[in-house]
Amino acid sequence: MKVVIIGGGWAGCAAALSAKKAGADVTIIEKTDLLLGLGNVGGIMRNNGRFTASEELIALGCGDLIQITDKVSTHTNIDFPGHKHATLYNVNMIEGEVRKYLTSFNINLLMESRVTDINLDNKKINGVYLSDGTYIDGDVFIETTGTTGPMGNCLRYGNGCSMCVLRCPAFGPRISISQRCGVADLQGERGDDILGAFSGSCKLAKESLSEEIRNELDSKGVVILKVPEEDVNYGKLSTKVCQQYALKEFAENIILLDTGHAKLMTTYYPLHKLRKIKGLENAKYVDPYAGSKGNSIRYLSVAPRTNDLKVTGVDNLFCAGEKSGLFVGHTEAICTGTLAGHNAVKLVMGMPLLILPSSIAIGDLISYANEKAATREGRKDRYTFAGASYFKRMQKLGLYTTDIAEIQSRIDKINLTNIFNQKLC
Repeated sequence: MKVVIIGGGWAGCAAALSAKKAGADVTIIEKTDLLLGLGNVGGIMRNNGRFTASEELIALGCGDLIQITDKVSTHTNIDFPGHKHATLYNVNMIEGEVRKYLTSFNINLLMESRVTDINLDNKKINGVYLSDGTYIDGDVFIETTGTTGPMGNCLRYGNGCSMCVLRCPAFGPRISISQRCGVADLQGERGDDILGAFSGSCKLAKESLSEEIRNELDSKGVVILKVPEEDVNYGKLSTKVCQQYALKEFAENIILLDTGHAKLMTTYYPLHKLRKIKGLENAKYVDPYAGSKGNSIRYLSVAPRTNDLKVTGVDNLFCAGEKSGLFVGHTEAICTGTLAGHNAVKLVMGMPLLILPSSIAIGDLISYANEKAATREGRKDRYTFAGASYFKRMQKLGLYTTDIAEIQSRIDKINLTNIFNQKLC
């Protein structure tokens, strides 16, 4: 049984692991030279409800990637405005660790390999074509290509190409596999009928910051600096993908987190204004390079799907990560990727597909985001365990907890303990 995954971000890697554990031959096709995509500049795990989801995933039997981020963490149990008990992983170490782990499972990695077209026969994908003319066939396909790029979208809906970590000018644009199958994409919206949203943070080179700030980052993991009153911009908060960070504290302060680089919690910040702040006089952006002006634009290519993560209207295509909904975050990508990989194997075997129940946070997020995406107001929102509307829902429903024994008990009660660690074929 051959499972082909298009996109090697967090969702693609998670899908590969769960499909491999279920017994499939697995290939990841990744257009750049690095796995993990935005995971190479992210770095925040286990904050707020993501702790609950992470422990659910571990209890379900596929928390491998969560545990790798724990292993390469720079800080644990960090609090910053609106967020508690966060783990910060080292973005400079994570990709190599994940790549080694996937390779140990004999997962086939096709790097610098960009899909340009599909071979579709009566609602079934037989294979995909790469930019070099190679043809890859498969029994079932999983699209985890994200929703960002090409750079024309950053010009159209943002402030211009910022040459982000996805590097589409160098490695070429992503295509929407589901749309090539004739399934129209859904698109996230923001105010004034504008599509998409800015990525929510930037990276500064730690070496470019003052010794005092570097020392505080190393010891505490977080530094908060007041923004000069004349430079406070509340309006920019509404453009952010990461609505869990769209709090007034993030407009009134420079919030830096230690993820190997200094993670700057804003969509962009003019460099000449940034350097007015004590300790940042020599600050330099490392991602995106044009962080002074803008950031990548996301949520322009979401596939309609059912709650088992199968794409509507295509017989053998699943989706995960941002491609599967207006989700924000690595944890959310890992959760959806894991379910997609598991169900891809079940589909080929003719087994009933797994829908995670709403009595656990992962299942509730997947179904709730799908329900909300059907409405225009719902498409203006973003869904994450870490904050904004969905974290409030988690708390209201009693799904949020940091009690690991309670989380394990919930998974056990629905008879799904270790389900993703079971070989199916």
